[in-house]
Amino acid sequence: MTNEALAFIVFSVGMLTLMGIGMNMGLALVLTGAGMAWVLDFWDTQLLAQNLVAGVDSFPLLAVPFFILAGELMNSGGISTRIIAMAQAWVGHIRGGLGFVAIAAAVMMASMSGSALADTAALATILLPMMRTQGYPMHTSAGLIASGGIIAPIIPPSMPFVIYGVTTNTSISALFLSGIVPGIIMGLGLIVAWKLVLRKMDLPEGKPLPMKERLRATARAFWALLMPIIIIGGMKTGIFTPTEAAVVAAFYALFVALFVHREMKIAEIHGVLVRAGKTTAIVMFLCAGAQVASYMITLADLPGTLTGWLGPLVESPKLLMAVMMVVLVIVGTALDLTPTILIFAPVMLPIAVKAGIDPVYFGLMFVLNGAIGLITPPVGTVLNVVAGVGRLPLHRVIQGVNPFLITYVLILALFVIFPQIVTAPVAWMR
Repeated sequence: MTNEALAFIVFSVGMLTLMGIGMNMGLALVLTGAGMAWVLDFWDTQLLAQNLVAGVDSFPLLAVPFFILAGELMNSGGISTRIIAMAQAWVGHIRGGLGFVAIAAAVMMASMSGSALADTAALATILLPMMRTQGYPMHTSAGLIASGGIIAPIIPPSMPFVIYGVTTNTSISALFLSGIVPGIIMGLGLIVAWKLVLRKMDLPEGKPLPMKERLRATARAFWALLMPIIIIGGMKTGIFTPTEAAVVAAFYALFVALFVHREMKIAEIHGVLVRAGKTTAIVMFLCAGAQVASYMITLADLPGTLTGWLGPLVESPKLLMAVMMVVLVIVGTALDLTPTILIFAPVMLPIAVKAGIDPVYFGLMFVLNGAIGLITPPVGTVLNVVAGVGRLPLHRVIQGVNPFLITYVLILALFVIFPQIVTAPVAWMR
């Protein structure tokens, strides 16, 4: 057995074993990378340390902590609650209206934070108690909110797009543009799925609010609605880069929270910074650990091995995309979105480019697939968030998410068959 084959066994078996015992993913990546270095006779502690530093030594990655901070400030400063209140004012009276509120709010909040976990936590905290009071089936409601939460990694600004762009050297601005239309399609898909699910529910219609009340709720959400316009408009016009956009988003959210909504006191900033710092540390350690593993994967020529396996499919780009999407769906059941990007994107992208697949389109499909993995058991990070906030058994949330999970898989298949749905809007917007 060659050293390269042995390194592949060390990586795959090591990752599965360490994940199985519940080890931190970043540390698991470091240990498997170190194991591969030992097998490849490339052991050098200085090299391991250098790769750890290189994994986070990137200017574009500065966007991650600032987008995380912006999300925390949104939830603490009243921006999220005003978005939900506005959606409720317009569609809350419809039969099953709180479900439509969840979808509309998820799409709007996705255009501000870029974090599936932050958006899901905010939606679940506010809407699940209301749904419980009005007699909504809790497992289906929780499944809908979880499904709405994963729109955040697709609609810009998206932290996974930043990580993917840095990892694969793909234009982050182009990735941001690629997510606008698919994100809207995801929201429309959830509306259709929710309408079908509603047929089995006995829910009353409410009384619509007067137009004056609706306009008042919209006016209260004005500063929140202005946030995505500033971020996306600034990047589109070239006023600032995606990294600078993250800084603008964080300071804008802070300004609104302190001086416009006045729902956050200066003393509370410390707690917000601590929560954002903890989340940032987790993400950055993942990036550092993945760099160690990625370096050893390159030395072991695992991309070349995978290319050999998928080589016959290079002549058929759509079939190749379909096969890679199936592989990623399986991977997504065990890995979270960020480690999936860090481990598999550098390996799969060269194969896709060799087959003539647009790298921005592939990036969108890769992140979309990984986002679906956030609501796929057994890991399903977003499912665990909703179950925890709603105090629901995880198996009930999994049961409730199934109709919406099927909808997303159908949308993924649609994009594989018709890539122009993604590529044409990006070409037009660029």
